[in-house]
Amino acid sequence: MTEETRQTLILWAETYNSPQYFQEDPIAFPTLFAQRFKAGKRSLADVEIAAVFAAHFAWGRRAMITRDCGRLFDEMDWRPYDYVMGGKWRNDETSIHRTIKWSEVAGICSRLKTAYESRSSLEDLTQNEFRTEIFGQKADLKAPNKKINMMRRWMVRNDGKVDLGIWKDSDPANLLIPLDVHVYDEATALGLTSRKQKDITTVKEITECFAGIFPGDPCKGDYSLFGYGITHPKAQTKTK
Repeated sequence: MTEETRQTLILWAETYNSPQYFQEDPIAFPTLFAQRFKAGKRSLADVEIAAVFAAHFAWGRRAMITRDCGRLFDEMDWRPYDYVMGGKWRNDETSIHRTIKWSEVAGICSRLKTAYESRSSLEDLTQNEFRTEIFGQKADLKAPNKKINMMRRWMVRNDGKVDLGIWKDSDPANLLIPLDVHVYDEATALGLTSRKQKDITTVKEITECFAGIFPGDPCKGDYSLFGYGITHPKAQTKTK
């Protein structure tokens, strides 16, 4: 990596790590519940559940994601923890977001209910536990786990700008870059990886590059990639 590239990545992160770029973004939903939590009007679990579903819906165009998240939280009467623990989930084959059906939402609610019956927070769940016990996916040690890493970035980073910093017992240094095909293309264009596989090894390689630029806070580099998308409009079609 050239020094010019390094400085550009730093500039993008400083510029685009700003709420003004995330008004219409899935993080807006856990942000709303985090504000209410800090005001004593909602629980930590409300924030976590909002983050779980916002991350789960975070594929496609941002306007569609935020529209469908809004529909979901309308169904929950904007009380996600009460909705989950109440056990009366909408459970049909109608689509709520792209290929995600209400029956899939109900399955996640069921697993969340089980989780909260034995814990007060999801913070200590491992990636594999989130994958299998919350999202109901098969264990896959090679998977990039984009939505889990995105959600963890939201919940752990705490610079008072975009991310929430709600999970106080987690170290930002241990976060991993949320990788999908668009992040992969951006990282490849910037020379952050030469690997062909979009897997956890590539995630760690890109994260390691950013750890050298942002010591102790590698996921700040996610805003550098967002900046690449903004300054290269054809690449910026999806959510961060």
